[in-house]
Amino acid sequence: MMNSPDIRSAVGALVIAATLVAAAPDEAAAQASVEASPLRVELQAGPGSSTTQGVTLTNFGKEPVRVRAVLTDWDLTRDGTPQFEGAEIGGRYSATAWVRVAPPEQVIDPGATATVRFNLTVPPEVDPGGYRTGILFEFEPASRVVATRREISFKSRIATLIYVNSGTPPVATELVDLRVRPTAAGVDVVAIIKNSGRRTVRTRGTLVLFDASGAIASENTVPDVPLLPESERELSVPVSVASPKGTGLAPGIYRAELKIDLGQPALIVGETSVQISR
Repeated sequence: MMNSPDIRSAVGALVIAATLVAAAPDEAAAQASVEASPLRVELQAGPGSSTTQGVTLTNFGKEPVRVRAVLTDWDLTRDGTPQFEGAEIGGRYSATAWVRVAPPEQVIDPGATATVRFNLTVPPEVDPGGYRTGILFEFEPASRVVATRREISFKSRIATLIYVNSGTPPVATELVDLRVRPTAAGVDVVAIIKNSGRRTVRTRGTLVLFDASGAIASENTVPDVPLLPESERELSVPVSVASPKGTGLAPGIYRAELKIDLGQPALIVGETSVQISR
């Protein structure tokens, strides 16, 4: 892997499995399990810089699998779910046109690994901002017989998301709302955060619950999630029901203090009340 000096990368070492099932009812119930790593690549890139990186695919199944790598634009829903269908193509923050992948299609034997490499070149005239693209890996059993390429129907897919921050535009975020939402496991404190800046930022921080005496009853870590440029999203922080003494939170009303660090001079701070009931 060769990187330009102008590009620094942070690669998320996540993996995901995709299960493929034979399409026709009379086919054997052969399945293939494929993992891709990383699922997230974060790059800090200057105008005109270039880098080549790789994504590893592993076939843990018992049959060969055909994989096709397709570049794609994507977006996040309000709750942070990646969306490919309906995403704006070639939008203001798209980096898809900057990328080439090789090979575009290959067969991975059982127990084998393969690499898909992508080369990303940032245009010299790019404005500072947080750009994004993705590689969608589409899978099907390699044994499937098709008459023409148009008849290929891929049955499962996973994606590697690529974030490209170019330059250092100022961070501009604000807390729009803070609410409590019941869940099957208890409650979530939900922060609505608006990113009006041009760069992608990631969240970090704490959610602390205080009891009626002012003592800390529970401390929770804010999930590490992205906030895309010029967007608004929900950040859900599950409330831990375990107290520092391990006895669990007693029923009652607690003061919840949320602190989020988004790279601005001051933390984002919000307070609300959380009711715990049995």
